[in-house]
Amino acid sequence: MASEQAPVEATLALSKYSRRVILKTIFSRPDGVTGLIGQSVVVGGWVKSSREFRKEVAPPPSNIGGPKDITCTEVLQTKIPFFRSIIKIFGGDHHIRDKLDAIMPKPPQPSISILQISDGSSTSTLRVLIDSSLASPSHVMPTGTSILAEGVLQKPSLHDKEIIELKAEKVLHIGLVDQDRYPLSMKRIPLDALRDSAHFRPRTTTVASVMRIRNGLAQATNTFFQENGFVYVQVPVITSTDCEGKGEIFQVTTSLEKEKVEPRSIGDDIKLDTVKASIKEKSKQVEELKRSESNKEALGVAMQDLKKATELISQLEAKQRGKSKADDFFSGKTYLTTSGRMHLESCASALGNVYSFGPRFHAYKSEPNKLLAEMWMVELEMAFSELEDSMECAIDFLKFICKWILENCAEDLKFVSKRVDKLVVDRLQLIATIPFEKISYTDAVEVLNKGKFERKIEWGVSLSEEQESYLTDEIYKKPIIIYNYPKEIKPFNARSNDDGRTSAAFDVIVPKVTTLNT
Repeated sequence: MASEQAPVEATLALSKYSRRVILKTIFSRPDGVTGLIGQSVVVGGWVKSSREFRKEVAPPPSNIGGPKDITCTEVLQTKIPFFRSIIKIFGGDHHIRDKLDAIMPKPPQPSISILQISDGSSTSTLRVLIDSSLASPSHVMPTGTSILAEGVLQKPSLHDKEIIELKAEKVLHIGLVDQDRYPLSMKRIPLDALRDSAHFRPRTTTVASVMRIRNGLAQATNTFFQENGFVYVQVPVITSTDCEGKGEIFQVTTSLEKEKVEPRSIGDDIKLDTVKASIKEKSKQVEELKRSESNKEALGVAMQDLKKATELISQLEAKQRGKSKADDFFSGKTYLTTSGRMHLESCASALGNVYSFGPRFHAYKSEPNKLLAEMWMVELEMAFSELEDSMECAIDFLKFICKWILENCAEDLKFVSKRVDKLVVDRLQLIATIPFEKISYTDAVEVLNKGKFERKIEWGVSLSEEQESYLTDEIYKKPIIIYNYPKEIKPFNARSNDDGRTSAAFDVIVPKVTTLNT
């Protein structure tokens, strides 16, 4: 007969650097929380909501077993109603009554503060019960209060959706807040209302969930490329190169910060563009006078004016160059990078397959709102690879990160699908499981011209967001890759194909999202 095995005691791992239990480890156990009942733990977090439960005052015990010594204070407390009656009969004023209450104040009614706290590790909150003998309810109940408490995990004392709670035995720390000034005291506060209090936004469940999902995406990105033999390369954020050649970039300078007042000189009020326009007009006037040959004196005056204007613009340009070099930190023009591709190309020529993951900056005012001024982009370069290899790498990468998020951020995705986008999980599962469709740009134009669009789409123009959505949502109903674009609409550093018209570049189009920059 097989011997019975003793049950394994459930233990909770402590945070390595704070000696407390992370709430996520409590709620993410595969066996539930039943094995944790009775364990003593330390938890910390911020109060999301609270309420107070007032205890009933127990009647004074009877003198069983003979007389008992009592204090003078206890005697006075028992006689207070009698004193009040006498004062009322003899017309005593309220000041006497107030003094009497001040001498013998009523003891506060005992209560329990019922707190829901979150430590930012998940969307779940833990109920913490704190007796008023441990901490004043006015200190621990305001929303946003920081709490560090030690206690015992127990079954819920109230009949609701909670599955476990902590009965505090000791309060180790209280971080007080001014509830009247704390913006998150309101329920369901719009995120736009927190623009002036950006430091509180991560405490909202929505922003916290997005940040944890973003953390998962960053972790999945580095895991994918490291597991597939890529070398991580840090590219500079400040550069002197316009990597995309479009000129819509942010310039970096320190000269605008100079507030030193310098003596004004002749020419400080003259704008360079104004002088250039004047030279252009004077040049036309000189040409007209030369053709007419009617007034040589006027021609001489015009030529003299043109010479003076030319000298003036030379002086202004020299002054501007000298001032720029003297005041600016950089000797030449520098910009916030739009792409690290050129740096990666040189690294790929020495290291093989390389990638970078960091901020990129674009000054696109006319573009859709989804193109932000600052975006974090994944860029990579592969040595000795063809277009087909690059497309397969993009497909594998997207499938990998979607599966990662579905597996590791399920709780946050559930919250986002409930509050923000109901179909986000379905789209991630679609990308993770279904094969991608690959079509050339030429084929995409032919398909679109057979569709619902009234105007014919000319070969060589960029596809609009509406046209891309039509291909993914109505024609193919899955992610697609469009490749071999006309070289005029792709970056100058994209490799040209043998036909001389197209470049070896591609875009990934995802349903309901449209183009992912590639």
